[in-house]
Amino acid sequence: MADEKKNVAVFLCRGCDIGAALDIEALEKVAREERSVSVCRSHPFLCGDEGVAQIKESVQSGVTSLVVAACSGRFHSQTFASDSCFVERVNLRELVVWSHEPGNEDTQMLAEDNLRMGMARALKAEMREPAKLAAEPTILVVGGGPSGMAAARDASRAGFRVVLVEKEADLGGWLRTFKRQFPKSAPYRDLESIDLDRQIRELENDPNIQIYRSAAINSISGQPGQFEIELEVNGSAIQTKAGAIVQATGWKPYDASRLGHLGYGRSPDVITNVEMERLSATGKIHRPSDGRPPKRIAFIQCAGSRDQAHLPYCSAVCCRASLKQALWARELDPEVETYIFYKDIRTPAQSEDFYRRAQEDPGISMLKGDVVSVAAADAGSREPLRVNVENTLLGPSIAVEADLVVLATGMVPVAADGEVIRNLRDAKAIINKGEQGPQLDAARQLIADRGHLEGTDLLHLTYRQGPDLPVLNNGFPDSHFICFPYETRRTGIYAAGCMRAPNDIEGCIADAQGAVLKAIQCIELTARGATLHPRWEDRTVPDFQMQRCTQCKRCTEECPFGSLDEDQKGTPLPNPGRCRRCGICLGACPERIISFGDYSIDVISSMIKAVKVPDEFEEKPRLLVLACENDALPALEAAGVARLRYSPFVRVIPVRCLGAVNVIWIADALARGFDGILLLGCKSGDDYQCHFIRGSELMGTRSENIRQKLVQLALEEERVRIEQIALSDYQRLPALIDEFAAQIEEIGLNPFKG
Repeated sequence: MADEKKNVAVFLCRGCDIGAALDIEALEKVAREERSVSVCRSHPFLCGDEGVAQIKESVQSGVTSLVVAACSGRFHSQTFASDSCFVERVNLRELVVWSHEPGNEDTQMLAEDNLRMGMARALKAEMREPAKLAAEPTILVVGGGPSGMAAARDASRAGFRVVLVEKEADLGGWLRTFKRQFPKSAPYRDLESIDLDRQIRELENDPNIQIYRSAAINSISGQPGQFEIELEVNGSAIQTKAGAIVQATGWKPYDASRLGHLGYGRSPDVITNVEMERLSATGKIHRPSDGRPPKRIAFIQCAGSRDQAHLPYCSAVCCRASLKQALWARELDPEVETYIFYKDIRTPAQSEDFYRRAQEDPGISMLKGDVVSVAAADAGSREPLRVNVENTLLGPSIAVEADLVVLATGMVPVAADGEVIRNLRDAKAIINKGEQGPQLDAARQLIADRGHLEGTDLLHLTYRQGPDLPVLNNGFPDSHFICFPYETRRTGIYAAGCMRAPNDIEGCIADAQGAVLKAIQCIELTARGATLHPRWEDRTVPDFQMQRCTQCKRCTEECPFGSLDEDQKGTPLPNPGRCRRCGICLGACPERIISFGDYSIDVISSMIKAVKVPDEFEEKPRLLVLACENDALPALEAAGVARLRYSPFVRVIPVRCLGAVNVIWIADALARGFDGILLLGCKSGDDYQCHFIRGSELMGTRSENIRQKLVQLALEEERVRIEQIALSDYQRLPALIDEFAAQIEEIGLNPFKG
């Protein structure tokens, strides 16, 4: 039943082809049938000054809910926004008139059902008080390398207090090892010095920055705005607070002992690029075996990188580091010959000029090919090493002798345990392949137990879901690397620098700036009770009816962001500041005790039941589409913008995430007489394109519950389909919908109809 206390105003736009394609008077009649509707008006240009004035007038007169039936809610979001009443946007443009035949009976029925669903939501939705928190205006920066120092400096300049924690006795990180860097200023040709002391003095003299050296984090508890941190500094425990955290714990070289085929560990004259950096910094390069200066140095690129057996990714800076070291070696000894063996030379942006500078040096030779082995000389021998290369531009195979071999090993996040990362990668591959049985169970258990960074002296979160940050396959803790850089899967904690992705010094500084801006946004939004990406400024929080909780732990286990802890009995303990409002907990709960003010079991069920389903004699099927609001819904709207048409029998209800779909909605739709249900979510898989990390994956695991419900109702399993959609799939989406509609027509109408 409609809420008797609600006072609803409905405004219909006739612009953008809506008035020409639909019977607006019929839509007004549908709206007036609802007794809670006190105002119902149409306007030829609702987003214009006159239309907006009429809307504001009705809001000021005491309207509690506003229904705007016009274009997509992605347009004019601020134009129709209101702080004093709930606003529901009904899409008549992209989802109706631009994607279906104008003046058609089925198109009109679609528009009327969309309006009914919008009014149902407006009647059921509540405007609850946001969970405002007293946010601490302090940013904790973990790591004192180039990223951490830049983050601390920029946060202070923005007016925030900073607590900078560094595990070593001195700041600087790898900058203390690197004495020269490749060029960062015009003409981008010559090596540059690093002025580390000046950077450190700037931080030490800043009254907003508290620096703790030789420090470790014992624990972090609480939530964004109210993190409680315990540090251990020189054996003493120190308590501090922060509103947000930037983790910039840096990188370590890939374990070269795994590269025995390249001679590492077999000959002391095979060293890594980091070891070469230390040699060069002394001002004299010598062979570790006998101390003699090398006359020929071979640099081997991608040593263990871009290799599925080691690091599958490119570390971005190795090519420039080898060019720098080759030029540096030539500077120290103009007689030395250097060879760079590469798969590809990658020198982005202005570094191309630096690459040309190296090409012009007659003592630097660059050879493209695959280094298959480095033959080590006998122990104590002064014979040169032999570098064997295949698939070269000079022939199928060549061999080059060298006195010193430098392996350009890649970057690994300092907190990542290589073996754990490899095991996690294998486990995720098992899940993505759809394997069944004990292997699948073991893979899921491994991810549940170890799906976070392994290491010491890191965050030590007191979260139910692990002490550190969950990671992508290769150990980098990003939440959604395309749409939300710097975001991790722990709200209010941001990754910067080489722990987020391989980077050079300038890239690390830019990373730090981005992470600090995110941290500042987090503190300010938390103070207003609003959330971060992707549901920007959402002020709803989940409400838990704990008296009905059975302590099944599904909500705490499935929350992608660790927003729920639990007591000893397994009862969830919400942390509203950590919540991203994805609704996955709502979708997980079998007892249906979780709800948001505008997104609940009752709200969505009411929208489903608001659709006027024809009986079996009309032979007009009804297909329910539950579309993820992040990719699937925008793809549908993009199809409308492109004027791509599809079946008029679909009724689309946006959902926060595919993981936020509760099985009861599917049961309600089938019982109501819907003939088929199409669930559209984001892409899942290794790259975590799902905007809420695990939503699409979770719906895949819940599909067994859906199958059981269909069996219980004696309905065909094909009546429910799950599809993963990227925004770029908008051109194929209409064909997919039509294919599903044809499949349902072949199966036949729902026997529960009527």
